[in-house]
Order: sequence, then structure tokens, then C-alpha cells
Amino acid sequence: MRLVLETPRLSLRHLTPEDSAFLVELMNEPTYIANIGDRGVRTVADAMRYIEEKYTTSYLRHGFGLYLVGLTEGNAPIGICGLVKRELLDHPDIGLAFLRRFWSRGYATEAASATLKYARESLMLPYVYGLVSPKNTQSIRLLEHLGLRYVRSLELAGQPLESHLYGTELEPA
Repeated sequence: MRLVLETPRLSLRHLTPEDSAFLVELMNEPTYIANIGDRGVRTVADAMRYIEEKYTTSYLRHGFGLYLVGLTEGNAPIGICGLVKRELLDHPDIGLAFLRRFWSRGYATEAASATLKYARESLMLPYVYGLVSPKNTQSIRLLEHLGLRYVRSLELAGQPLESHLYGTELEPA
């Protein structure tokens, strides 16, 4: 288990096969499917395969990816947050999803702020995007709070709706 970031209340680390049951729960929440999409992860075996194909591959190929967000106290997994490098975009985008029962506690803001700081200071990334469903007003507010601004709309393969692309330059520390 590779720790990447820590905040006062959270730890962000690489996802491993041991996180499969958590990922099944997260990816089958109605809000995840509505706002991010149905990834077809229904079983622990599906999740193990998804972790290997998506997350582990990204860590190896790009040096970053989506990370498991856990509470520092008790280490309970509550969501995922990190950076995704997509073929169609020239810069990575910040992504996050949290179990519904952990919403409205500031965890998303805390994890995303730490991720942007990590992108700027450790990964030396010059720019980061955020992709969001136009209907996902909570995530739009979060992106705007983090300093990302609307860039344009775009269609993504496998997504039923168009997405809004937000972005921000990461000023050197």
C-alpha cells in the first residue's frame, strides 16, 4: 500500500486488489452512475480487474492516478481522488468520487486541494483539467472553489451526456 498524500483528516494512497469490495460499493451508488458513468463493476472480481487495468496501469505509465481516500482515524475508505490522463486531453484531469454517506463534510475539498498541491509541487504539472457532468452542480461548485474555470463542452466516448471541461494553470510554489 503506497501512501501518496496526507491531510489532517485524510490519507490518499494507491488502490490495491484489497480495495475491491469498497470499489464495488462506490461504483454502484446511483450518484456515481449518474454523474460519472456505469463502469460495469458489479463483483469483487470485476473490481480487481478494473484496479489492475485502470489504476495500477496509470500509476506505472504516468506516475499518478486515482487514489483511495481514507479517513486518517480508523483508515476507513470513503472515496477516490486523484489525476487521470486521458488520450483526448493534453493535460491530466482531477477526478473524485465519495460514498454518499461521507458527503457535505469537506472531505472532497480537502482531498482535491491536496491533490492539486501535489500536482503542482511534486509532479510539476503546469495545468489541470476537471471533467464534470453539466448536471452535477456540487462538483461544478467544488471545481470553481478550487480555482478551475469553464473551458468548453465536449463529448466523451462511453458517456451518455456531454461533459463540461474546466481548467486551471498551476502556478509554481
